Amino acid sequence: MKFSIPDSDKTQLLDTLKTANLRFQKVYPGDKPDRQPVHTVYGGANLFKSDTTEKMGAIALKNLKTYAPNFVVLANALRFPGHEYLPSLEKEIEVLEKKMEHLSAEERKTDPAWLPYTIYKKIIHKLETEAVEDFRIDFEDGFGNRPNDEEDATAVNAAKELAIGMKNKTISPFIGIRIKPFTEDLKGRGVRTLDIFLTTLLEETGGKLPENFVVMLPKVTIPEQVVTLVRLFEIIEKQNNLAPGTLKMETMVEATQIIMDEEGRNPLMRIIRASEGRCIAAHFGTYDYTASCGITAKYQTMAHSVCDFAHHMTKVALGHTGIFLSDGATNVMPIGPHRGENLTFEQMNENREAVHNAWRTGYGHTMHSLINGLYQGWDLNPAQLPMRYAATYHFFLSSYEDAVFRLKTFVERAAISTLTGDIFDDAATGQGLLNFFLKAMNCGAITEEEALATGLTIEEIRSRSFFKILEGRRNKRS
Repeated sequence: MKFSIPDSDKTQLLDTLKTANLRFQKVYPGDKPDRQPVHTVYGGANLFKSDTTEKMGAIALKNLKTYAPNFVVLANALRFPGHEYLPSLEKEIEVLEKKMEHLSAEERKTDPAWLPYTIYKKIIHKLETEAVEDFRIDFEDGFGNRPNDEEDATAVNAAKELAIGMKNKTISPFIGIRIKPFTEDLKGRGVRTLDIFLTTLLEETGGKLPENFVVMLPKVTIPEQVVTLVRLFEIIEKQNNLAPGTLKMETMVEATQIIMDEEGRNPLMRIIRASEGRCIAAHFGTYDYTASCGITAKYQTMAHSVCDFAHHMTKVALGHTGIFLSDGATNVMPIGPHRGENLTFEQMNENREAVHNAWRTGYGHTMHSLINGLYQGWDLNPAQLPMRYAATYHFFLSSYEDAVFRLKTFVERAAISTLTGDIFDDAATGQGLLNFFLKAMNCGAITEEEALATGLTIEEIRSRSFFKILEGRRNKRS
């Protein structure tokens, strides 16, 4: 067999290419397999208590059971596919519920009522056990501009409440604070609140932070704002004996200048690099961004086309970097106009209609985000939580069978290709498929047992790494 390329030339060229490939892979390592919360709930710092998230779960559950006392009402309100074929009479619904309860998991899936029934049951379980996945103690829009003495006192109180929540295990799995932006007018106030809050918290806890704690820096427009926060983090860590790199941050995409700068470039990657590895997520600010585009308040909605443009630009800039992306919030609250105990029949109907309309809006916005690859969003009121999970569970469960087939097929094909020893490309693609199941399990849409249908073992799934899965299987073959 004859060749035209000398081995020395080939080796030199491929070694040079290897350097470039590895540099690219370092910048774009792929999506992180770490757990990403499906939402972040924002609440004013002045209202935060150690058990805030537990109380939110109780309110959310009451809201669901009041306006959707069974899965049929929920299916009709959200117009799930096939909802028109579900029974309408209360007795018939009760019979169907009892039937579904006594069927095995596999038998249940053959019934047309399986999807709405399963979604409803999973929502209730989620609201009872972990209603809020991520909470941000808000010193910005949710708190407003108040006298310095008042914000100082609130920062102290909120930190102490968080310390109590850590001790009592009543806080959400992910938690953090949003400080005021580092604009020229507000930078001093943002730094002061950050310092007071963290100093108080660390004093109260003996130098410990909650798991998955993060600081949100809003209205970022230039890398220097992020650099300043990083330098402040370093000072706080040193003064409080925290390991370097302990403090993490998020940035916000809520101004046109963060999508395109004065030179016509997207500055997001430079902003992420300015964090020196501390920035873990970029969140979209729906209403500030639409306002910066000149959209009037009446039309500032997640469904506006300018939001889709910003989302796509953000995904193009940060795709496969491992930075979590989050959509913004629906500002339509599912709360009836009439309050009180002794409401008339007409008032109760008006409440139900208002809530169901708001549910459809929130559900539609969340589904739109999920379909466009944004697996996290914001919630502003506990009454929004049922629809967050309704959309999330519908998204994952309705795609489950197809995803099982795709991953199972890919695993079988990749297992063969790994015999060549070149497994990186397979691992990168497979990680995306695996992440679907990791996200579905994290939020409670499916169980580990249901993920076994992919052909993976429990140990392989828990490794959260497709690269490790392929490497392990190749080692078994060799």
